[in-house]
Amino acid sequence: MNDQRSSMPVTSPWVARFLPGVKAGGTMLDVACGSGRHLDAAVNGGLFATGVDRDITRAAALGLDRRATLVAADLERDGWPQSIAGPFDAVVVTNYLWRPLLPILVGLVAPTGLLIYETFAEGNAAYGRPSNPDFLLKPGELLDAVAGRLVPLAFEHVRLHAPDRVVQRICAAGPAHPWVRDGAPAR
Repeated sequence: MNDQRSSMPVTSPWVARFLPGVKAGGTMLDVACGSGRHLDAAVNGGLFATGVDRDITRAAALGLDRRATLVAADLERDGWPQSIAGPFDAVVVTNYLWRPLLPILVGLVAPTGLLIYETFAEGNAAYGRPSNPDFLLKPGELLDAVAGRLVPLAFEHVRLHAPDRVVQRICAAGPAHPWVRDGAPAR
């Protein structure tokens, strides 16, 4: 194992909890992929993954195999890249919020896919950055973003520890996802 992998942050427990709900051999989009921790988890789980970020050098340093594609794009300045078209079996977003993208991301989820989203929420300013309201979800904002398009399977607006922070997170499924019909597995 190379030094890059051994020092890589671990997969978000929220993402790890729901990633098994992505169909075998499916596709995953990681928005603001950063270090590539979720791309790595996806590829190692047999998925084909696309990561997009303003700076893809940390994710590229992982040396992910041909099942991973990286796209460099400044989403806030340039908008959504034309080269990334859905649908995807999973759309994953952690620690990132750019409100104009929310409808686009929801629209990229396949009818049998999942949206797995986790980022900072109102209340986080008491614990540090981000503290700017432009980058903090309002109560229920992710539920509002998926309303009428995806089925919420799990939702939280919660204070977490180590480090202390306030996050909002959702796992929402396309209407044809098996968990909508059969129920998500208990955890």
